[in-house]
Amino acid sequence: MKDEIFKKPIKKQFEFDESVASVFDDMLERSVPFYKEVIDLISNLIVKNISSNNSSDFVISDLGCSTAQTLLEIYKKSGKSVKLIGIDNSPAMIKRAKNKAKAYGAKIEFIMGDILKEQIPLSNVIISNYTLQFIRPLKREKLVRKIYNSLKEDGIFIVSEKVISEDKTLNLHLIEEYYSFKKKKGYSDFEISQKREALENVLVPYSDKENMEMFKNAGFSYSEIIFKWANFSTYFIKKRF
Repeated sequence: MKDEIFKKPIKKQFEFDESVASVFDDMLERSVPFYKEVIDLISNLIVKNISSNNSSDFVISDLGCSTAQTLLEIYKKSGKSVKLIGIDNSPAMIKRAKNKAKAYGAKIEFIMGDILKEQIPLSNVIISNYTLQFIRPLKREKLVRKIYNSLKEDGIFIVSEKVISEDKTLNLHLIEEYYSFKKKKGYSDFEISQKREALENVLVPYSDKENMEMFKNAGFSYSEIIFKWANFSTYFIKKRF
């Protein structure tokens, strides 16, 4: 379905309810620059890191898995019996993720729950695509430390986030570029304004520097930006370097 949620005046803050879940795949592709390319890059890198020997013991967990697009890409490319786990606190998202997995014949375990409270399975790879930005800052660092402790010794953490620039003028220019991108994808000025208002104080982005410091403070020994477009970044982070 096409995302037309914000064509009407908003009545509440943004949340991942049934109305959003029903158009979420379209929303991602039209709201996140190079979304398909980022998922393709992430899934390729993860598949390259799957152990050729005990692949059945290789665990990949996706925090805030939404409709399971990333996990399904990994499933289609891996060709191995890795364990795929998706965690999300939205019943509507989990329902769609299960339906998509069933359609592909993909064996994916789904957990409906709050990643701040749920025990994250001990994993080789943990993914967090555009999820940390929705976690309140006071709880975000604690979650990243929890993720660190949930990774095996050679574990990898892959994160995609909307970010801000520390240069105020540049930040405004990057936001303008982003809105221009959304207009090219068919969103009107009114829709862009409505969504911005709905996300205020719900989506709280950090700068690249703040994110890298957060990863380091949690114990991670290495982090690198592997994709960057304006105010969007994807990080490849290692528990041990």
